[in-house]
Amino acid sequence: MAGHSKWANIQHKKARVDAKRGKIFTKLIKEITIAAKLGGGDPASNPRLRLAMDKAWDNNMPKDNVQRAIDKGTGNLEGVEYVELRYEGYGIAGAALMVDCMTDNKTRTVADVRHAFTKNGGNLGTDGCVAFNFEHQGYLVFVNVNEDDLMEAALNAGAEDVIIDDEGIIEVITSPAQWADIKTKLEEAGFKAEDGDVTMRAQNTIELSGEDAEKMQKLIDALEDLDDVQNVYTSAVLQFD
Repeated sequence: MAGHSKWANIQHKKARVDAKRGKIFTKLIKEITIAAKLGGGDPASNPRLRLAMDKAWDNNMPKDNVQRAIDKGTGNLEGVEYVELRYEGYGIAGAALMVDCMTDNKTRTVADVRHAFTKNGGNLGTDGCVAFNFEHQGYLVFVNVNEDDLMEAALNAGAEDVIIDDEGIIEVITSPAQWADIKTKLEEAGFKAEDGDVTMRAQNTIELSGEDAEKMQKLIDALEDLDDVQNVYTSAVLQFD
């Protein structure tokens, strides 16, 4: 139960996401719509929808927008038909990348993703070329809390692991389906996470610094800026001065 939580990278990514808040609503509406389509409109029995709704509340999305997205997903309102696509490839120094998309036009999406890779020093790969290195899991990050108390509460709540780094930053690892329930249970126990999400986490990482880190960040930004891209996951750990 020891390790490195990559908190600096989490903070860095969060700052970049906050800077792009103008596009967040569009991405969240797509996620809510397809989550409701696949698992129904009740967040109590649809963990993916519950997570998407939690993100919507965190970003101050109006309730009417959320409900309309759910209604479009369940068919109660007419809406655009989105499909999910995943692209895999390589970035700077061979770092792995997985790009999750939602689109109503597959031809446009693959062309845009391929262009972003090629223009920024990466290579779009074949299906499965890097997926083996990623694990679907949830995480919650805590700082300035009692380690023993949090560890006990997290494990009692059903967490899969608790990682503590050298600076006392604690990361609670969960299964994707249990993320929202464990987050709620820990909040009820008095532990509020600084950050958290359900993600695809690389099991083997590669550290990039200096010019390589800057080039990799530029590639990630280019992919994230695409309208059809929902999430970008990478095995790169970027070190910035």
